[in-house]
Amino acid sequence: MKRIVEHRKLLGVDKTVTLKELKTIYRNVMKDSHPDKFVNDDEGKLQAEEKSKTVIEAYHFLVSINAETQEKYREEYIETTTKSNIQDFYFEKQILKVTHFDGNSYEYIGVPKNTYIKMVNAESPSRFARRHIYGSFIYRKSGEAVEN
Repeated sequence: MKRIVEHRKLLGVDKTVTLKELKTIYRNVMKDSHPDKFVNDDEGKLQAEEKSKTVIEAYHFLVSINAETQEKYREEYIETTTKSNIQDFYFEKQILKVTHFDGNSYEYIGVPKNTYIKMVNAESPSRFARRHIYGSFIYRKSGEAVEN
């Protein structure tokens, strides 16, 4: 959750921002801190490059958890979480990464460690996730199946 707050603060947005607004804000921030603006200022250019990387990361992250993005992929998400069992899951810094047998992967943000421990000890992690993870935490798609 801290990561979300930091990204929103960096771009000066709240959780109700639309994708269109987010894109406009992102472009304006990038114009102000683009490394190409610092032609004869090496130190300024390095700082601008670092800020640009941070802004780009924040933008992509916020796009991935935006309500419009979630709505666009809702059908696929429901299909995966209701019909495909969990192949593997991993927990780090309150982020639960879940990979399904259909190849789709999702990150759930703000998951307490005790919830993760309960999932590890559950008879069926898939059933546990359906009851206690899906629909309870902010999520974003982090990978998908590769078709041959």
